Amino acid sequence: MLFAILLIALHAPLLRLPYFWDEAGYYIPAARDLLSGSLIPYSTPSNAHPPLVLAWLALCWKIFGQSQLVTRCAMLLLAAFSLLGFFRLARTVANSAVAICSTALVAIYPVFFTQSSLAQVDLPAAGLIFWGLESYFRGRRVSLVIWFSLAALAKETAILVPVALLIAELTRFTRAAVRGAAIPRDDRADLSMRKVFLPRTGKAAIPDRRRAALQGRVSVDEENSPASAGPSISPAHLIYRSAWLLAPAIPLALWFAYHYARTGFVFGNPEFFRYNVQSTLHPLRIALALLLRIWQTFGYLDLYVLTLACLAALMFAPIRDSQGERPRIDLSVQFSFLAVAIVYLVSLSFIGGAVLARYMLPVVPLVILVCVSTIWRRLPAWKAVIGVIALAFVSALFVNPPYGFSPEDNLAYRDYIRLHKRAETFLQERYPHARVLTAWPASDELTRPYLGYVPKAIQVVKIEDFSAEQVLSAADARSRFDVALVFSTKYRPQHSVFDRFSLWQEWKSRYFGYHVDLTPEVAASVLGGTVVYVEPRHGQWVGIIEMEKIEEATVESRVLCQHLAKYSAEQ
Repeated sequence: MLFAILLIALHAPLLRLPYFWDEAGYYIPAARDLLSGSLIPYSTPSNAHPPLVLAWLALCWKIFGQSQLVTRCAMLLLAAFSLLGFFRLARTVANSAVAICSTALVAIYPVFFTQSSLAQVDLPAAGLIFWGLESYFRGRRVSLVIWFSLAALAKETAILVPVALLIAELTRFTRAAVRGAAIPRDDRADLSMRKVFLPRTGKAAIPDRRRAALQGRVSVDEENSPASAGPSISPAHLIYRSAWLLAPAIPLALWFAYHYARTGFVFGNPEFFRYNVQSTLHPLRIALALLLRIWQTFGYLDLYVLTLACLAALMFAPIRDSQGERPRIDLSVQFSFLAVAIVYLVSLSFIGGAVLARYMLPVVPLVILVCVSTIWRRLPAWKAVIGVIALAFVSALFVNPPYGFSPEDNLAYRDYIRLHKRAETFLQERYPHARVLTAWPASDELTRPYLGYVPKAIQVVKIEDFSAEQVLSAADARSRFDVALVFSTKYRPQHSVFDRFSLWQEWKSRYFGYHVDLTPEVAASVLGGTVVYVEPRHGQWVGIIEMEKIEEATVESRVLCQHLAKYSAEQ
């Protein structure tokens, strides 16, 4: 309850914002379809995402009515539940001090903060993963099956976590077999350390030999020796234990079977599958995506401050206090976290057309946890260091970075919504019956009043984006529209070091859909119109162009279009 109250209070200015980007394009229409009784969306093409989060939204709408306020509060409740699961996980594998600091940093990390109130599935899936990991490290098998099953039904990629844990267990078993060491057969002394909490104190009760090993008084080899490990595990017993980690795949498989029976497609509509799977398998694209995923995990939006602080802390010896040397997170737990991170990094480098930071939400909080534990363990001034990191995260929430990023990853999404809301209100008032040329997602914002931008639907002529090629093609059909609503579809910083490299620009265009949007003034020259409204804000902009009443484009306009197309290709 405390997490929910704090989150709702922090998001109070954002609770009534219209829906943004993928919310508007898929999740809100799909949830409305579910509310009407259909698990498979019909007002928007299905992408085969499981319906758990959408069902939660539909339930909240059924009880409290459909509105942006209800949607935002419903998602914030899921975010609070996710933070609670992460706090319990952190306290299970570390201690209360590390858990409190880690949870606070996760809550204010820009990607987590902004996703907390957006009607998308990645953060709720991550939260259910945290609950599943907590059950895994406590040895609660039935609970872990339930949590991981729910996570997979929130988003299908969550199944990667139990797969990663299975790989970690098999790896440890193989290494132990090679060394000739025994692995405990006791279910609660599983392949990862299970800490048992003492009542009231919240302190982990670690077995004496394990605590001694952590403090360096007993060697790791001695602690893992057959004499200390108890009866060894057999391959058959390992398979039995591992089967629990595969069980969450069953409800996910049933969902995909149902989706196939209803639509004829397993993994979403053909365009969705092409964009997210078939078009992403070029070796160079995979390598570039992997580098971007690593950056999103350790450096993105001031995460590098945390990473550098952790690396600096490793140069110091562990602190010794009245209870002895401060313990690390058990290495077997860290190995499990590493397995989850590697599986996510590699898998999401192969699939996923858009390399979005929110896809890494199951992994980034685990990195924060390990880094905070290391800082707490080794730096005397650890509280001050955590404070500096917190300030960096808050700064990244408000200040856009000097490189390209998705506006949904900090409060730039709020700027986008307000820009579009004001422009589309102007458009509705001045041109209520006009045919409007624009691109997605503004095309949905204008045709679906329930998204919160306009009170009545406006007729739209849709193009892909506002690159020179697309605007040039629109100029050839100027008789089809009266007004153009143009806007920045990509955030482009004024001064970016990477944009100076033509090869990087080529790679972004070829593999990640990057393009340069024409400004309102240039687009107006190409289309043969007049700019009647323009508003820029923090690297984003929106403009409205009123078309002149002429039938054919002038020769000068066509020449200008050709030059613009050439310029865009060079960029």
